[in-house]
Amino acid sequence: MPLGWDRGGDSSTVDAVPDAPRDLLVIQSLRDFSCADCAGGGDFLTMEDRGPLCLVCADLDHLEFLPAGDVALTRRARKLSGLSAVVVRFSSARKRYERQGVLVEPDALEQAEAQCLADQDLRRRRQDRDRVRRAAEDVRFTDDLAAAIGRLFPGCPSARVRSIASHTALRGSGRVGRTAAGRALEEGAVTAAVIASVRHEDTDYDSLLMSGMDRQTARDTVRATVEAVVERWRA
Repeated sequence: MPLGWDRGGDSSTVDAVPDAPRDLLVIQSLRDFSCADCAGGGDFLTMEDRGPLCLVCADLDHLEFLPAGDVALTRRARKLSGLSAVVVRFSSARKRYERQGVLVEPDALEQAEAQCLADQDLRRRRQDRDRVRRAAEDVRFTDDLAAAIGRLFPGCPSARVRSIASHTALRGSGRVGRTAAGRALEEGAVTAAVIASVRHEDTDYDSLLMSGMDRQTARDTVRATVEAVVERWRA
C-alpha cells in the first residue's frame, strides 16, 4: 500500500512517507480531505493508489489513538493489539513526517494502561522501601559519626557532637561525611568535619567572607581561634 501525504495536505500531490515496512501508517491530516471511496473526511487518513482513504473505509476506525510520549505504554499497547498503525504528521518546519503516536485496539490500550499502573504501584512501593532503608542507614551512620567525634574530641559538648554529625552526614550534601573517608569514619575526615564546624560556628569566618575577604585570608585570620577550640575539645 503506497503511503504518503503532500506537505500542504492536498491529496493531489503525494510524497512517500519513510517507515519500517512492517508498520501500517496512518497520516494525521493537516487539512480537510475527501475520501476516495466515500467522499468523507476526518482527522486521519491512509493513502492508496486511488487516493486518500478515511479510517472507516480503511477498516481502521475501530482503533484508538494513543499520542506519543509514554514509551512503556506505547510498547505494551502495540504488543497487545492485534492490529495497530503508526500515526505520522508532516512538519512544515522540519520538512519531514514525524511520529505522533499509534492507533491500537481499545482493549489492548486498557490492558496496557492497567499493566503500567501496576508497574507504577510496584515502583512506588519499592521507592518507599528504599526511602525507609536509606533513612535507617542515615540514622545509623549519624550515630556512628557522632560516636567517632566523641572519641576523638571528648571535650566537645554532646549537643554539639550531635549537631556536627547530623550536619556532616546529610545525604546528598557533598560534605566530608559523605565522602569515602567520611563514611569509613577515618580520623582525618572526622577531624575535618569538626574543624569546619568550629570555623563557621565559633569564629567570624562567615562575616569575613561576606565583607569581601578572600577565603584563604579569612581562614588564616581565624586559624588560631579554630586551633584553640579544637585542642580544647581534644583534651
